[in-house]
Amino acid sequence: MSNNKPMPVPTEISAPFWEGLKAQRLLIQQCNACEHWVFYPRRHCPQCLAHDLSWREVSGGATLYSFTVARIATLPDFADEMPQKLAVIELDEGVRINTTLVGLEEDQIRIGMRLKPVFAEVDAKGTRLLRFTGPDQDSSALQRYNGTPQAQMPEQGEAASVRLVAMDDDVALQSLVSETFSPWSNQIVIDQALIDAFAALSGDDYWIHTDPQRARKDSPFGGTIAHGALVQVLQSRLKLALGYEITGFSTMVNYGSDRLRFPAPVPAGSRVHARARVKQVARVKRGTQLTLEVNTHVVGSDRPSVINDLVILYM
Repeated sequence: MSNNKPMPVPTEISAPFWEGLKAQRLLIQQCNACEHWVFYPRRHCPQCLAHDLSWREVSGGATLYSFTVARIATLPDFADEMPQKLAVIELDEGVRINTTLVGLEEDQIRIGMRLKPVFAEVDAKGTRLLRFTGPDQDSSALQRYNGTPQAQMPEQGEAASVRLVAMDDDVALQSLVSETFSPWSNQIVIDQALIDAFAALSGDDYWIHTDPQRARKDSPFGGTIAHGALVQVLQSRLKLALGYEITGFSTMVNYGSDRLRFPAPVPAGSRVHARARVKQVARVKRGTQLTLEVNTHVVGSDRPSVINDLVILYM
């Protein structure tokens, strides 16, 4: 989840609504003069114009008034939420609220369906946004913040068998060379906090990486992006199921890269994964040299963000 997504800024008038969401309570205003329910927050009743409104908790029971499915992100920061189910819901009290539907597939959504609130935690600071889901969905699971630094893919049955290849078996080594890539690795979220930590460590604090406000305005990517070197370094945290294991060596070292390119940006908050293939194997004076082409992609993108021809020396 991106740290660059625009977040609500509570005002003097609207603060009780946002504070209520933090406490997992839905508070809306009601006019004390005519009992009309009011949303969005304001100083006066739009029905009778009285300046006498009170905040009251409601159940959040609602019906779906209208919706649309957005498939293209308006900002790169929202790419991890595509497709978004944007909706207008009508609370049982009669007020309508713009929101997002979560936990529902497109074929489950129907105008007039019953909905219940989800107090979705969207960052590590405890900020919550009001979303809605179907009455049979587990709203507690939908409201948990999932922006952890690393997300492992679920296990798919038993671990695949690994082929053992001796470092001096030329025929077996050459048989590893392939145009076919391995399955996708686990996924990692590269959020703004991780980018900022790398900037502090490397000294590369260029605004396109570290200044979300300016990047939204001036960057061609619509927000901050990760350093290419950061994405490359994180390849060591991506677990590749290569299907083989080299044996018979005493030492294995990273000998460098034959080719390193950054074809596509990684917007802050993106989830990345990788796949790889053996590109070349050669016997050299010091041992066996294997070139592994590792391609790291933003999840859902066909174009790699990093292409690294990693050279591994087995001695």
